[in-house]
Amino acid sequence: MFVRKKKNRSGSVSVAVVDKSRGRFWEIRQFGVAHTEAELNALVRQANGWIRRYAGQRQIDFDGESVSQESDIDQFVGRIESASINGTYMLLSQVYDLVGFSQIQDEILRHLVIARICQPASKLATTAYLRSYYKEDVHLSRIYRYMDKLYNRQMERVQQISIAHTRQILGGSIGLLFYDVTTLYFETAPKDDMRQAGFSKDGKTSEAQVVLGLLVSQDGYPLSYSIFNGSQYEGYTMIPIIDDFVHRFSLKDFVVVADSGLMSGKNVKLLRSAGYKYIIGARIKSEDSATKDWILSLEKKDGVEYECLRSNGDRLIVGYSSSRASNDAKNRDKGVERLEKSYKSGILTKANVNRRGYNKFLEISKDVQVRINPEKIAEDERWDGLKGYITNTELAADEVITQYHGLWVVERAFRISKGNLEMRPMFHFTERRIEAHICICFVAYKVYKELERIIKLSGIGLSVDKVIDIAKTIISIDIKTEGVTGTERRTLFLTDEQKIIQPLFDLEKLVRRFG
Repeated sequence: MFVRKKKNRSGSVSVAVVDKSRGRFWEIRQFGVAHTEAELNALVRQANGWIRRYAGQRQIDFDGESVSQESDIDQFVGRIESASINGTYMLLSQVYDLVGFSQIQDEILRHLVIARICQPASKLATTAYLRSYYKEDVHLSRIYRYMDKLYNRQMERVQQISIAHTRQILGGSIGLLFYDVTTLYFETAPKDDMRQAGFSKDGKTSEAQVVLGLLVSQDGYPLSYSIFNGSQYEGYTMIPIIDDFVHRFSLKDFVVVADSGLMSGKNVKLLRSAGYKYIIGARIKSEDSATKDWILSLEKKDGVEYECLRSNGDRLIVGYSSSRASNDAKNRDKGVERLEKSYKSGILTKANVNRRGYNKFLEISKDVQVRINPEKIAEDERWDGLKGYITNTELAADEVITQYHGLWVVERAFRISKGNLEMRPMFHFTERRIEAHICICFVAYKVYKELERIIKLSGIGLSVDKVIDIAKTIISIDIKTEGVTGTERRTLFLTDEQKIIQPLFDLEKLVRRFG
C-alpha cells in the first residue's frame, strides 16, 4: 500500500492511497486534488498518516464503527449480541407517541396497534408475530384480558387523544365533520343483541354483522365512532353520534357533511333544531313537481351552479358535470343490458322480484309478466350529470359542492380500515371484545393517517404502504459495549430504498422542521 500522485490534464495532481493485489492496482481511498505544491505536500502527509494509522489494512465504515477487513471484522461480529427486523416497530412507535397515545400507560395497546398496521391477523397470530419480529412475548390470555380493560377504561381516552391531535394539526378548529356508516361482518353464524343480520355493504347477506358509524375531519383524520347492532337502519345512527360527539368534546363552529342516503326529513329537522350547520346530498328526483321542472330546465354546463330557496329556508344547490353524465349513461346502459339478459323470457321469478338496481325500468303487469319500458329510460336520461346539495350555511355554492365532495375521505377511511388493517371479518363474539377490536383498528387508522401526513410533509414521495414495506426490511443490531456491561443498538440503512426513508426514523427532527 502506498501513496499515488497522479497528474491531471489541467495541471493539478490527484492524491490517493492504492494497493497492489493479484497483479492489479486497487484504489483504496482518495484524498483530494492539489493545485499548488503546498496543497500537494499536505495531501501526501495526510495519506501517509492514514496508511500508518491503519497498518495496511482496508477499513469498513459500519454505521460509524471503523472495522478492519481482517481480524477486526471477526471481533466486531463477535460483539453482535442479537439482530432484529424491527424497522416497522421503530417507525410506527414514534408516530404512535407523536399522536399522543403514549399517554395510555399500557404497552400492549402499542404492540397490538403496530401489529395491526404491519401484519393484520388474528390475536393468536399477532402473538407469534410480536415474538418473532419484535421479541415481545405477549401471551394470548394477556391480550384478551387487556381487551376487556380497553373496553371498560380506555376507549374514551383514545378518542380524546385523537381529537386533540387532530385539532392541533388543523390549526385548532375541526371545521368539517364528515359522517358515514359501514358494516362489519363475522365469520361465525350465531347472532345476539349486537350481532344481527341486516343490509350488508360487503354483500354478506347471510352473516351476522354490526354497523359502524364514523366521524372524520377534513383530510380524513378519525375523530369518533359508534357501534350499532347489525339490523340498525343507517339513517338512525347519525344524529346520536353527532350529538354525543358535540356534547362530550364541547365542539362549536362546525359543519356536518353527509350523504343523501343518511338523510331523512326527520334527520334534517333534528339537525336544524339542534342548531347544526350542514351540507347534505339532495334527492333531486324526489323533490316536488315545480322544483323538478326547474331543475330539468337548467342549462347543463360544467362549472355552473344554480340554487333556489326551499320552503324551510334551506338552499338547494344544483350542479352539472359532463363526466358524471357520461358515467350515469354508462352505468345505465350496463344495467339495461343486465335486465335484458335476466328478463329475456318476460317472466319475473320469485328469486329476482326484490332485486335492486335498474328494476325501475321494468313495467310489471298483474299477471307477473315484465317488459323494459323505454319511456322510463328516456326519462332517466334527462337527469344525467345533475347533482343536488342541501345546506343551511352561507357558503358560496361552489364551496358547498367542494366540501360535500370531501365525503370521499370517509369512504377511504373505511377502505383502508377494511382492506389494509383487515378490520373485518371479526372472530370475537362478546360485545366488549368486539368493541375493543374496533377501538384497536381506530387507533391503528389514526397512526396510519399521521404517518401519511408526515410522509407528505417530508417530500419523500412514497405511499404509507410502500414505506411500511421498506421498513419491514430494516434491521437493528445490539452490540456489546466495550469496557462496560451493556449493549448499544444500531439501525442499519443499507439499501437505497432504506436510505430514502431514513429521515422518518428521526421524527422529532422532522416535526421541528415541518411542524
